[in-house]
Amino acid sequence: MARIGLGLGYGKFMDAREIASWMLKAEERGYELGFFSETIELMRDSVTALSAAGLATTKLILGSTQIVRLRSPVIMAQSLASLDELTQGRMILAPGACTKSHAKVHSLEPADPPLALREWMESMRLLLTGDKVSYHGQFVNFDNLELGFEPVRRYVPLYIPATSGTGLRLAGEIGDGVVLNAACSPEYTVNALKIIRETAQKAGKDWSKFEVAQLINCSVEDDHQKALDEIRWEIATKFDPIQLPFNAGPRMRVGEPYIKKKDIPLFEEAYHKGGMESLVKAIPDSYVEGMTASGTPQEVLKRVEQYREAGVKLPILRPAAMHQAQRLLDLFATK
Repeated sequence: MARIGLGLGYGKFMDAREIASWMLKAEERGYELGFFSETIELMRDSVTALSAAGLATTKLILGSTQIVRLRSPVIMAQSLASLDELTQGRMILAPGACTKSHAKVHSLEPADPPLALREWMESMRLLLTGDKVSYHGQFVNFDNLELGFEPVRRYVPLYIPATSGTGLRLAGEIGDGVVLNAACSPEYTVNALKIIRETAQKAGKDWSKFEVAQLINCSVEDDHQKALDEIRWEIATKFDPIQLPFNAGPRMRVGEPYIKKKDIPLFEEAYHKGGMESLVKAIPDSYVEGMTASGTPQEVLKRVEQYREAGVKLPILRPAAMHQAQRLLDLFATK
């Protein structure tokens, strides 16, 4: 039976109650994972959404991205252990690096992103054991701390969300798996997994036990062009002034063939002249077709299979619009 996940939380169109109801529908249709994306655009927060989804479901594994440094590792571990208790051991978490852009949005001083991520991961794992522990690093320092309750599990899987070469290598080295970014093509995925696998093997990891998940933007309509137009907005968000610095360049360096260097100034000009509305119109069809699974139902099925062939073990499908959610769920239902 093909493994499949549902990803929500990136768009404006679904609140926490609605997210919980769709997670229940995913569970009823045999989906394995319900995933929430906590974003730099200050959409809804992950703890609220995961709590709602956890109470609505009984079997679905639940997870989320969370950028480190926005919460202390102590708070992150405390929240994760509490959510794991709430869901009776169904949680995973994807802690991500705090880039300069993230730091600026959240009024934080810049700090080395890979080192901070490593220290958050290491210290959180210690705290999640439930033992009394100490940790001393450049950014994280505490002595003799322990959770005030017995955790349901002493080890909760931590998957690293990664886009850049640095993030991919870090995922291979210290992650239990990786959550590859949305708006990336299967061709990018092949190149990314070469980097991760080489690093994981050097770290002595069993690749067969290393989770490879990927967020896949999906737009399903009866008309191919309508499907592209419904999801073009999400591709455009990767090229707005906030996200552009940590999206375009890193994808291109890993080997994303659909992003053209010559297009970047055109996108910047479009945004400068007319904001997001103009930027959305400036995104070519080739970008949408290349970096998403969009089109008719058969085209979407075929495209997601290409991600599997590229090495993705657990596709996490993210619908482009509310009216597509039911159709997408049913299209990939396993029961």
